[in-house]
Amino acid sequence: MPRMRVDLFPLGFAALFGLSAISACTPEPTGHAGFTFSTTQAGDGDGDGDSAETGTASGDGDGDPGDGDGDGNPDCGDGVVQAGEECDLGPENSESGQCTPNCFIASCGDGFVYEGFEDCDDGNPDNTDDCVEGCVAASCGDGFVHEGVEMCDDGNDDDADGCNSMCLPGTCGDGILQEGEQCDDGNSDTSDDCPACQLAFCGDGYIQAGVEACDDGNMESTDACTHPLCEPNVCGDGILYEGMEDCDDGNDIDGDACTLACTEAVCGDGIKYVGVEDCDDGNDVDDDTCTNACEFGVLACLEGSVQMSISPNNDMIVCDDPNNQTCEEDMETLCPPGWGLCSYQQYVERNDGWDYAVGGQTVVVAEIYCRGGSGAGHFTLGPYDDPGTLGTDIPLNCGYGSSRPDSCSSNYGCNEMQVQALCCAPTETCGNGVIDSVEEQCDDGNLIETDSCLNNCTNRSPGC
Repeated sequence: MPRMRVDLFPLGFAALFGLSAISACTPEPTGHAGFTFSTTQAGDGDGDGDSAETGTASGDGDGDPGDGDGDGNPDCGDGVVQAGEECDLGPENSESGQCTPNCFIASCGDGFVYEGFEDCDDGNPDNTDDCVEGCVAASCGDGFVHEGVEMCDDGNDDDADGCNSMCLPGTCGDGILQEGEQCDDGNSDTSDDCPACQLAFCGDGYIQAGVEACDDGNMESTDACTHPLCEPNVCGDGILYEGMEDCDDGNDIDGDACTLACTEAVCGDGIKYVGVEDCDDGNDVDDDTCTNACEFGVLACLEGSVQMSISPNNDMIVCDDPNNQTCEEDMETLCPPGWGLCSYQQYVERNDGWDYAVGGQTVVVAEIYCRGGSGAGHFTLGPYDDPGTLGTDIPLNCGYGSSRPDSCSSNYGCNEMQVQALCCAPTETCGNGVIDSVEEQCDDGNLIETDSCLNNCTNRSPGC
């Protein structure tokens, strides 16, 4: 390091420079008393160190005492400030004092520790070792990076500027908010609200405990983890899972354009596409009651029964067991595939212009309802309210006693086998979970026949 002179006021000008003045004095020629001052010793004054100047023949040519052979100044320490010396306190010259052993005034960088003024003095200008500029011991905060000890030193106590008060670089997880960090909670937990010193958000690639079920580190919603909620992509969530789902309409209805399996509704999948398909029996038989185009085929009554009449719109049919071997409560087994006993609402909406005669001898039974008291009964046409034909609306009744073994059974047993079955094609919108037809009293979106909403979307107990 550069030598830096230290003011030596204790030594005083007399001690340092007075000695130098005295050493420059020579005796006055004979006859004169006292001393005179001279800038040179006797000689030719050319500074070449010859014998005329040094009194010897071994001058080194530098004008200083010594012969240039590398030996120390032989006069340093004699108490007299000679040429080339800054001071000379004789035996008081000291490595820790004002005048060093080589007769120089103590200064920072001379390699001697001046006691009381310097902490250290390693005689070099290197500020990365134990002794730095100003001859003070290296310490954290002095602005110099102590090699092998400190990783940084910016000379301040600001913990948020990249180098903290321990002379360590600011790092994520040290609990101190550094530049580039949004937060720092002092831990390495990436499942809390401050992962990797950034505020947690869906799409950061870290699963926030209690908040996110997944986080794949992107903003896409069409892969396995949706955005912005970070929930697994599942069928029915309304978000298309590319490569896995054909569609996803976000509902639990199996009769619209997207099935509950998130596949596009197509003819032949066994699921009737309401409003588009008349039927869908899921097979490739074209000459049954549902064609391969998902249209009604030949309306054939089943179980050996015969078709007695069909409504003007081909959406209701009367089937009769000619042998009268079918129990009243089993009349629905005579209906064409996919059809069922007509509800009261279906009947009154579809019967216009139907002239099939009914009466005391021709009794037609429709849906079985639970009675208000006990047991069950069919909506019955013929013996009640004298309709004359099936084209006449009559009030709801639960006429001929029957049984619903799933909920309102009775002890009627197998009786009244002479009646005929009134069968209806399904209501197109029934089963979509929404009451959107005058033929519907309810719509629970399922095919469970044993709950309060029958599969023809009417109430199991209508109040008759």
